[in-house]
Amino acid sequence: MSAEPRLAEVAEPEPAQQAAPGTDQAVKETLEDYTLRFAPRSYRRWTPMVVATTALGGIAYMADFSIGAGIGLAHGTGNALLAIAVAAVVIFVTGFPLAYYGARYNIDLDLITRGSGFGYFGSVLTSVIFASFTFIFFALEGSIMAQGLKLGLGLPLWLGYLVSTLMVIPLVIYGMTALSKLQVWTTPIWLLLMVGPLVYLVATDPGTVDRFLAYAGTDGDGGINTASVLLGAGVCLSLIAQIGEQIDYLRFMPPKTEANKRSWWTAVVMAGPGWVVLGALKQAIGVFLAVYIIAEVGASAAPEPIQQFKGAFDAMMPSWLVVPLAVVLVVISQIKINVTNAYSGSLAWTNSFTRVTRRYPGRMVFVLVNLGFALALMEADMFSFLNSILGFYSNCAIAWVVTVATDIGINKYVLKLSPHAPEFRRGMLYAVNPVGVVAFVAASGLSIAMYFHALGDALQPYSPVAAAVIAFVLTPLMAVVTKGRYYLRRTDDGIAEPLLDEDGNPSAVAYECHVCRQQFERPDVAACRTHDAVVCSLCLSTDKVGDHVLPAGG
Repeated sequence: MSAEPRLAEVAEPEPAQQAAPGTDQAVKETLEDYTLRFAPRSYRRWTPMVVATTALGGIAYMADFSIGAGIGLAHGTGNALLAIAVAAVVIFVTGFPLAYYGARYNIDLDLITRGSGFGYFGSVLTSVIFASFTFIFFALEGSIMAQGLKLGLGLPLWLGYLVSTLMVIPLVIYGMTALSKLQVWTTPIWLLLMVGPLVYLVATDPGTVDRFLAYAGTDGDGGINTASVLLGAGVCLSLIAQIGEQIDYLRFMPPKTEANKRSWWTAVVMAGPGWVVLGALKQAIGVFLAVYIIAEVGASAAPEPIQQFKGAFDAMMPSWLVVPLAVVLVVISQIKINVTNAYSGSLAWTNSFTRVTRRYPGRMVFVLVNLGFALALMEADMFSFLNSILGFYSNCAIAWVVTVATDIGINKYVLKLSPHAPEFRRGMLYAVNPVGVVAFVAASGLSIAMYFHALGDALQPYSPVAAAVIAFVLTPLMAVVTKGRYYLRRTDDGIAEPLLDEDGNPSAVAYECHVCRQQFERPDVAACRTHDAVVCSLCLSTDKVGDHVLPAGG
């Protein structure tokens, strides 16, 4: 669109309208992260495949091998594989609408959540849950790396935890530009080191496959058991929040056009919900390697990825090369995922803090906060009670993701009670929308009660199922009961220029925020309440007295 914006003239801010505390910091800090805002077209210069490769690089974590091994050792191969498959289907189905919205409208999962049933402040709940996901998995990956450093270099675990935490800080500072280069260049090496040992073992010793398929587990008899499958699926479903980290990259997708629509869709599906295909394969490989290690070394080392790959490398190469290669694989994997965990966690914490306090302290503050939480978990030896942490956490994550996915898929497209285009700006949304908040609180609360045996031992394995079903049913039910009235506080943001261009992509028309004097594209601004000018979404968030926030009802 080439039309001139209606609010073209920018007034000088009067004393009462000077930038709120935190705005100067927001201006000084690099804008490339677009921490709390829409990612503009002028910045999104990567091709769909580069964005997809960068996003997929973030799932190089070793936790899948531990998760798969833990489920397999407890419940047997058959139950483990079914659990992995069930979880993968749920994650793919719920992740698809979220990935599409993130890529199409260039916003992260928190901004999607705000307008998809939770409201401006209601989504603070889910931001904290997502931030928790990032530091839990950072701690898990850091623990795995520390095990590798202990095996390869003899570092004590406490020092390995510290090294694995501190080494990611320089890589996280520079946001998407540095992360895209890191992920693209390290992915081929990682794939070769991960797949090579598996192919070698299967090709040279077919008996490993027979032992793998026949393994009964410590708690099973080799048969398929519904409770075992659901307990295992609950652990795998703790990874459902990974879609948030995928969207942190997918929001930098270029506009979808007729010319690029095939590569655009391929990238979105592959790097969005498609991450779980590789994740499920890694979990199955974890079961395979654990069974192999039990036969070769013993059960005590089987859940540790460093020991799994050390055992696999032992079978195919000289002994002097085994430990160095295993350590290299673990270190590369840990760096690839933990820069993403630190990056995404800092975005989630910053989002929550800025909305609650109306102050923007800078993303790097929360990089350090997230790393502090992760380091505390590592020093508390979270690896030894991994499945318990993940089983509990999965109930909250499932309730959140299923609620948002249902709001997009059902409330927006079927019932048409939720606005089709996402909204995230302060003033445009109600503080709390009961549709998502009630569905999420009910689903997570009841499923957590089930997980802790409050409703009886027989129902305990079904807690993840309850979280998904309750969220799926209550989200459209609440939209019908409330008639969709709590989604939008206003329908008009005071700017004549359409939000979307003729192709349905967010408009690239630029405006200058009259508070911070920076240029922002159309979806990231709204008219000012007190001036004939526009204000960007971050300055709206940090406006302590509400001078710039439009009144309700427009």
